[in-house]
Amino acid sequence: MIHYTVSVADANAHHFEVVCTVPHPDPAGQTLSLPAWIPGSYMIRDFSRNILWIKAVCDGQPVSIEKIDKQQWHTAPCGGPLTLTWCVYAWDLSVRSAHLDQTHGFFNGTSLFLAIEGQAAEPHQVTLNLPLDHPNWRVATTLPTIETDIHGWGEYQCESYNALIDHPVEMGTFDRIEFSVCGTPHAMVLTGHHHADLSRLAEDLTRICEHHTRFFGDTTPPVDQYLFQTLVVGDGYGGLEHRDSCALICSRNDLPRKGEEHISEGYRKFLGLCSHEYFHLWNIKRIKPAAFTPYQLDAETYTRQLWAYEGITSYFDDLALLQCGLISRESYLELLGQTLSRIEQNRGKEIQTVTDSSFDAWNKFYKQDENANNAIVSYYAKGAVIALMIDLYLRQQSDGETTLQQVMQQLWNQYGKQGIGTEEQTIEQRCHQAAGGEIPFLSDALYTTQPLLVEPLLKNLGIDWGLRPATSQQNSGGTTADQFPQSWLGAHLTPSANGGLQVSRVTDTGPAQQAGIAAGDRLIALDQLQVSELQVKNCLTHQSPGQTIHLHLFRRDELMEVDLVLAAPPEDRVVLTTAPEIDPTTLSLRQQWLGDDPEP
Repeated sequence: MIHYTVSVADANAHHFEVVCTVPHPDPAGQTLSLPAWIPGSYMIRDFSRNILWIKAVCDGQPVSIEKIDKQQWHTAPCGGPLTLTWCVYAWDLSVRSAHLDQTHGFFNGTSLFLAIEGQAAEPHQVTLNLPLDHPNWRVATTLPTIETDIHGWGEYQCESYNALIDHPVEMGTFDRIEFSVCGTPHAMVLTGHHHADLSRLAEDLTRICEHHTRFFGDTTPPVDQYLFQTLVVGDGYGGLEHRDSCALICSRNDLPRKGEEHISEGYRKFLGLCSHEYFHLWNIKRIKPAAFTPYQLDAETYTRQLWAYEGITSYFDDLALLQCGLISRESYLELLGQTLSRIEQNRGKEIQTVTDSSFDAWNKFYKQDENANNAIVSYYAKGAVIALMIDLYLRQQSDGETTLQQVMQQLWNQYGKQGIGTEEQTIEQRCHQAAGGEIPFLSDALYTTQPLLVEPLLKNLGIDWGLRPATSQQNSGGTTADQFPQSWLGAHLTPSANGGLQVSRVTDTGPAQQAGIAAGDRLIALDQLQVSELQVKNCLTHQSPGQTIHLHLFRRDELMEVDLVLAAPPEDRVVLTTAPEIDPTTLSLRQQWLGDDPEP
């Protein structure tokens, strides 16, 4: 059996050491490799670049080992057993790779465990060694145990290499909360400084997880245990799904404090993240594209279905918070308005289809640059809006008898439970079948850049749609506002360390682009005065569209002057409200979707 031993070689230098024993190596020489990407994050990350050195020993004697490409090595012929040792640099504070310092260690198997060619289907064992310099550290992982101490140090075993790399490991001093979901043990660990109300977290997560379990028609989750691994930082947000766990990163200010009864915007965002990753337990980890069964981790694996796997998940993650009773209808409509606003303000929706966005995730969505808002559309946001439209259409056409939830249950029973991958148009076809015929807007929504006709579907359920300008660069929509700027620059500005304001991006055909301003320029003066955020705000508040402002800026180290003609701000922030008076049939459909109307 292939066996790995993981040790903390030097926390100060961020070095893990891994020793791998291969009892029966390939007699012609053993090939080994590290994945180029991690499932759920569709970008070639070349984790092998973090392997600092590697050596091989056979029967106590050194064996030559040669690197044959960026992620593969090959040893000289060896009768066995073969022992390989390598060092991994771990300094990526994210959910995707590995991180190690004096406070904690975290890793995904895709960053540490070299695969032994020809033996990936065999059982794999792992020993996690307690660092002598950190005797109080504990382990949090869902790796199946063989024999461990009370803190999790010891022996683990997985049925294959693919299973091995789907159980991230956290080690350190963390807080752990435990709760039960439909009789199945669940836990969350929080690493990092925080003042979170742990009992409230357990209660709220229980409601979310039980909701998703019932959503798919199950009485228990499809796992024996589940773990939310959470890294708490000053400013951060992200998550990555795994077969019976997820890795999260969040801001400590987003966690609920003891004594707080309301749900802050930050806590609402964190609960939405937890809801999203838990929904993936079904939708992508088990219901998955045929191209991912199994995963091929040595190169890009293309699919046009991410609009469904991420978009449908993004639709139901926030809706679940409403249906669980964790947020109000007004709060949910605010979140939905923000999602719709992301589509409205993004010029890339006129360039790229949502299915092309899925296909090009590898080199566009995951490699966004200063022109991303003009060139790409998010398969998360647009996919969520398409899921909303499908759900509302099915409800309205069937008088509430058919919903997108039923489609997801069919996919779970016929594909997820059977281990069968969905082909490129399977989910689209299942939606048409649920409607009893062609859904008239779906083809255009998926394969063209035509505007999404979501407003009439919302109107039919008594949800009024309004548009307004942004009140600031940070304004994400979803709510009304009292004051709006008169004018618009068409550029996103951030304070520069060198003074002035840096242009991080410009909007196609906007005033800044028309004036010749480009991303990377540094504004230093506006109308002969030193530029500042307040000065720009006052300019946009008090000067009318059509007026000209004079700007001094540096492009690289060259001074430039431009005249910019202000324009009216685009109305691209969506606000949703419930219509006060609707007929009984519409009211019934709306209540079925959003729950009962709140008391006056």
